[in-house]
Amino acid sequence: MGGIAYPILKGAEPFYFEGSRVGVLAIHGFTGTPQSMRELGERYAKEGFTVCGPRLEGHGTHYEDMEQTTYEDWIQSVEEGYEWLKERCDKIIVTGLSMGGTLTLYMAEKHPEICAIIPINATINIDQMEQIMNLKEPRFINGIGSDIKAEGVKELAYEKIPVRSLHELYKLKKVTLEKLKDIRCPALICVSRVDRVVPPKDSDYIFEHISSKDKKKLILENSYHVATLDHDKELIIQESLSFIKQYL
Repeated sequence: MGGIAYPILKGAEPFYFEGSRVGVLAIHGFTGTPQSMRELGERYAKEGFTVCGPRLEGHGTHYEDMEQTTYEDWIQSVEEGYEWLKERCDKIIVTGLSMGGTLTLYMAEKHPEICAIIPINATINIDQMEQIMNLKEPRFINGIGSDIKAEGVKELAYEKIPVRSLHELYKLKKVTLEKLKDIRCPALICVSRVDRVVPPKDSDYIFEHISSKDKKKLILENSYHVATLDHDKELIIQESLSFIKQYL
């Protein structure tokens, strides 16, 4: 891609834990890093699962680096994590936060062999982004990280968002939205009642339009958008573990 080779920020590294033949793919969100999913990943590993938390291309370095990537690059980062798990596991569960939740849905559409999915405050609505597709200036806008209710907790995320990357997010949501009905695996949809980044109605739409017969919605009453770092993280861990173990 050329340009400056930015180093990976401390704490933004991908994580890998080898365990049983059951794998969990944990995907972070737009402008974020694996840091937002690490605690969940560590708890899943403690339960004996094999866990992969990939770093999406262009993330965890510098927002100018992200500007050079496409949604296909982000998908490729997730696919590489999925392949790592496939080499070690017979069953794979996928979970993700925000755009990571969108990528979770995309993976379930593309890989029907996925055992179950756990999208967390996933973003899917393209109507609210139509105007962004016509936005060319400025080059960067203010970031959306750390929408967290718990005091003193900070998400490792970019302070600026490349407008070009918003265009790529739109494309990802559009291709994922078009095939929601293809999702048939069990789904635990986690949604914060108050989210200042992604409207909770996005999760309602997902719940209504996927074809899964076994689907459940978990309402998070005490967290904002980055629920995996917020007050309800333990609830997410416990409920997701209980959900996952139904399908082993």
